[in-house]
Amino acid sequence: MASKDGIQIGMAGSPPRPEYKVYRSRRGPFDRLRGLGGLEGLRRKRGGPKVPGRAREHPPLRRIAKWIALAVAVWIALALVLFFISAQFEQGEGLSRAAERNLEGGSSFLFGSTVLVIGSDQRPSTSTEEKSPPRADSIILLRGSLGEVRRVSILRDSLAQIPGQSPQKINAAYAIGGTDLLIDTVEDYLGGDVEVNHVIRLSFDDFPKLIDALGGISITLERCVRSQKFNGRRVNLKRGDHHLDGQEALRFARVRNNLCDPAEDDRDRAARQQQVLSAIRSRFISPGAFVRAPWIGWRVPQTINTDLAGPGLSALAFDVTTGGAGDTKVLEPAGFGPGGSVLVSEEERAEAAEYLTGGE
Repeated sequence: MASKDGIQIGMAGSPPRPEYKVYRSRRGPFDRLRGLGGLEGLRRKRGGPKVPGRAREHPPLRRIAKWIALAVAVWIALALVLFFISAQFEQGEGLSRAAERNLEGGSSFLFGSTVLVIGSDQRPSTSTEEKSPPRADSIILLRGSLGEVRRVSILRDSLAQIPGQSPQKINAAYAIGGTDLLIDTVEDYLGGDVEVNHVIRLSFDDFPKLIDALGGISITLERCVRSQKFNGRRVNLKRGDHHLDGQEALRFARVRNNLCDPAEDDRDRAARQQQVLSAIRSRFISPGAFVRAPWIGWRVPQTINTDLAGPGLSALAFDVTTGGAGDTKVLEPAGFGPGGSVLVSEEERAEAAEYLTGGE
């Protein structure tokens, strides 16, 4: 390699690359902090305060929320399973084949179905009252469809033409021919425009069990209700709020002659029964019902006699709980008939039928 004036020249005639050394700088204080997670990590190591807003969430709330949602879903699923199993065992229990054949059936609770609800006054085996053929203590027609529920209450003393019998109180049809004859009588009484698709029968033995499964019901009285003794007990409720267990609710619903107001009649009795039904519905949708859901799911089908299977019964329960409290139309009597019966005009009955079916 040639040189000129003491300067070495490369092969291509270019000057050579200068020689130099690379020195690594010492780690400063901030570099050391990186291994500790920065200033926040150093504070944690030395026990200092945490920087607000930068700490990780602990415990993980999202994970807790998922476990709660899973527990709720399992609880509801358990209640539904018990409900369906119990309903399958109880379907058709206590209903005659003639009554089941007489039902129209087929209608869906999605588009509208009519249920005859019968409150039977058949005394339990432990009752001290005189034994007699059971009569329909309350007669209610319930029309359930998605998002709406309509109810019509027929006074049990309403004078009606019972097929094959002389005109008499409509509840006598149940004592004479059971559910089958009562279905025919109710359909004829409302002019033939109403077809009963299903039936639910509730007796004295069953009613308190349903209330107790719900944990009792709450009612508010605008005036006192007091009765004479029946079955060894009397009703004595003051004006105001009350929480009733099954037996107390039964006695309240059955009060016919209110000693606090002798002017009351069968319409007031029907109103008390509707008040109990509304209280039951309110209890069904309360937080307490969720806690008791499995017990309610198992008990409800056992407290009623019905032709409805699990899916139909659950659809009806859905309509009742989501369709709102709604108004109940009580057929108003226009006068009195023989034997203490009450007379309801044809116009009133036709109006009730139209209200129930929605003009269908």
